[in-house]
Amino acid sequence: MMIKQNTVADLMSQGNNMSSTQHLDYDALNSLKDVMEGEFGFLIDTFIHDSSDRLDKLYTLIGSDNIDAIRRAAHSFKGSCSNLGALHLANLCSALERKARDNDLSTLGEDLADIEAEFLVVKQRMLAYLGKTLS
Repeated sequence: MMIKQNTVADLMSQGNNMSSTQHLDYDALNSLKDVMEGEFGFLIDTFIHDSSDRLDKLYTLIGSDNIDAIRRAAHSFKGSCSNLGALHLANLCSALERKARDNDLSTLGEDLADIEAEFLVVKQRMLAYLGKTLS
């Protein structure tokens, strides 16, 4: 009998209705927009670029034996997402961080695919919030 390994998305969805996922905390974005004023668009653009780099780094780390580097990268990405109100993305990164801390990397590829898919949703919604479109 084969036992299915849980992916980060599986762990996050247990007991939750995924159709009601809150991708962005718009109250947090509105507060940041008020504080940042004219620099808010730059902040969002920086987050999007930085997040792409963070994903690339995590994919690079997949083949490594450096589990602590994976944990640290997931932790750092989680913090960035939390600061910008990307709630579900932060939760996915947090779950990956926990799995790395527990040395459970059996579904790392699937976990990163879930994180990347959520990032694409967040990116689209952030750009829409700014009145921009994906290019």
